[in-house]
Amino acid sequence: MSIILGLDIGDARTGVAISDELGIAAHPLCTIRRKSRNAVIAELQGLVAAHKVERIVVGLPLQLNGEAGKQAQKVKKFAEKLEQQINLPIAFWDESFTTVEASRILRGTKKRRKKRKQIIDQVAAVLILEGYLEELRNSRDKSQVNKCE
Repeated sequence: MSIILGLDIGDARTGVAISDELGIAAHPLCTIRRKSRNAVIAELQGLVAAHKVERIVVGLPLQLNGEAGKQAQKVKKFAEKLEQQINLPIAFWDESFTTVEASRILRGTKKRRKKRKQIIDQVAAVLILEGYLEELRNSRDKSQVNKCE
């Protein structure tokens, strides 16, 4: 397996999570404050190089009906630019309700509200990456079962 970066891209901040080398766990890495698209891409390039990332998963904010709305189109446009600059494969993962779930998780901790706000995007990125990693494991497990039959 390889190291994968998970991104929760927003208008103001991008939450970043990273997998372990075995693809078992996702961990929060950082939050990038958006000054400009190019500045965010430059920071991501540095993280990719420093952590030897081989793939990126981007949370796609789909609407309740599963369609890609205005925000999803903005995220796709950013991801296209990112892919051109970083030259790594990018996968999309439905991020529906990840920020809501991240907020619920953080409310259960003893962190102050200000601190929760600073890390909520990282937790959302972890949830996106965990979902993707689980799908990879499940698809690998299914292919192993089929090979044994």
